[in-house]
Amino acid sequence: MKINLPDRQRWLVIIAGAGVLLLILDRILFTPLTNLWQAHSAEIVQLQKSVTNGRSLIARAGQLDRVWSQMKANALAKEPAQAEQDVISAFDRWGRANNIELGSIRPQWKRGTSDAYSLLECRVDATGSLATLSRFLYELERSPLALHVDSVEMTSRDDYGQKLTLALVVSGLRLSPLERKS
Repeated sequence: MKINLPDRQRWLVIIAGAGVLLLILDRILFTPLTNLWQAHSAEIVQLQKSVTNGRSLIARAGQLDRVWSQMKANALAKEPAQAEQDVISAFDRWGRANNIELGSIRPQWKRGTSDAYSLLECRVDATGSLATLSRFLYELERSPLALHVDSVEMTSRDDYGQKLTLALVVSGLRLSPLERKS
């Protein structure tokens, strides 16, 4: 059975069929291919960043090895009591050298994110002038011990700001895990 349509209607049916075919192709073929292309482009950008980062790490390998060797050499003692004593002695020495009054030093052991290390966190309260506390902080930062200043807070104890209180949180690196309490 053949349907006879006038030329104008035949062209309208052909154009409508082509439109429907294009819509189907868009949903089935073009849109998924475009999304796949964009995903691949984003992945290529991410991989290029990763390669750049890797090359940067390779270029700095010598420097990173030196820094790591220095950190290992200056890490706190493996014995927890000895490590605490070393840090407390260093604070006491810096305090006496800079003529500041150490109010308290409260050490507390913390587990590292892995079993390769542990941290000795010390909270230190000290009193002195701006110059003496600044010199104390300088000595702390310059120390060969593997110490990191986590926070510093200074407050005035008089109306003129001549006597200041320093509240300090310092972490020390020990390349041994913290022993588990039984």
